[in-house]
Formats: sequence, structure tokens, C-alpha cells
Amino acid sequence: MVRLIDDSELTASPVVANSTMNRERGLTGVNSYARELGFDPLAWLVEHGGATPGWLDLCSGEGRALLAAARSRTPGAVVELTGVDLVGPPAPPPDLAELPHLRLVTAAVADWEPERSYDLITCVHGLHYLGDQLGAITRAASWLTPDGRFAAHFDPESVRRADGSGAARAVVAALRSAGFEYRARRHLLVLDGGRKVALPFAYAGADPAAGANWTGQPAVGSFYHQRACAPG
Repeated sequence: MVRLIDDSELTASPVVANSTMNRERGLTGVNSYARELGFDPLAWLVEHGGATPGWLDLCSGEGRALLAAARSRTPGAVVELTGVDLVGPPAPPPDLAELPHLRLVTAAVADWEPERSYDLITCVHGLHYLGDQLGAITRAASWLTPDGRFAAHFDPESVRRADGSGAARAVVAALRSAGFEYRARRHLLVLDGGRKVALPFAYAGADPAAGANWTGQPAVGSFYHQRACAPG
């Protein structure tokens, strides 16, 4: 029988403070957000963002991608940048005072609330370390602007029913019904257009000993009770 823990206990688990998650990943190049997401976040914002576009990066690690965006001299690339990470960078970047549009927040994603809506919300290989993955996904959907985009790596096999049985097919079907696109080759979940999302699952707890996922890194198992239908 799997012992499920709540999110307050999960944040103290060694697997959550994964030392390799987004610690070295930059904005573009070989080890980058652009490579992992299949699009350059800053270029996307310049093309699709509003008058003061905002990019929220959940599980941002050291925030190197956001730092690169903040330091960019790309025309039209004045973007409000927010990174949220449980551990965050080991020290503030030396030029942080010169980057007024960048904010790096050390907080648990499950507890944090934004002060604005965002044109782009990303979570690059970060959902793997959250307990209530579906809760994080639905909250992020509500933080998007009407024309905004949410893009996050997601492993449906990490989501299980409370009795331990797999819920991957049911979860992907529910997400697609809510307007999400799941790009299986990249393990990427994408939503275009902010909205309130209700999924027919109630969070039951997490298993930090679920083992490695497709990345080869240890990940968290998320367990849910499945309701007959989403609440209206």
C-alpha cells in the first residue's frame, strides 16, 4: 500500500528540491527553454503579448531563462518576468537592481498567488515535482490573459487514482475536453487562452517515492479521487 503524503510534507522531500531542475537551462541554445518547449518564449511574447506582456515561469530553478530575457536587447522585448521556485537561485544575480522587470520568488507553487495575469506561463519539467499537478494546471489556466499560452511538461503516467490504478487516459481526455492540447512526443501540455477549468478529480495526496519518469529523473506520483463529472 502506497503511503500518500500532503503537500506540506512533500516540500520537505529530497526529490522535490531536485538539484538538476532548471539549474543550468537557459533561454535559447542546446540546453534551453526554447529547445524543451519547441518555441522561444521571448520571441513568442514579442509577437503575441500585449502592451506590457508578462511571462510567469513556475519551478524556475535559478531563473537563467528569465535572466536572459530580462537582459535581452531584442526590440519590443520589455516584458514583466516572474519566476517562482521552491528553492530559487542560491544568491540574487549581481545586476538584479538593473533589471526592474524581473522578480524571482522563492515559494511553493501550491501556495503562491499572482498579482496580475500573464501572456505566457511555463513550467519546464517542473510539474514532475508537484503533488497536486492537476491543481497547478487549473490554477495556471486561470492566470492567463484571454490570448495567453500555458506550456508545461506533463507525464500522464504519474497521475493515478487513489486506489493506485492508472488514470493517464482519463486525465488526458479530461484535459483535452477542457481545451488543452497534449503533445505526446514532447510530453508537453499546451493551453491557448486563459479560462477557468474544472476537472473531475479531487487530490488525494502524493508519493515522493514513485521513481523515475521518462526523463530518467526521480519524480512524484500524484493520486486523485475521480468524480463522476466536473462540478458545474
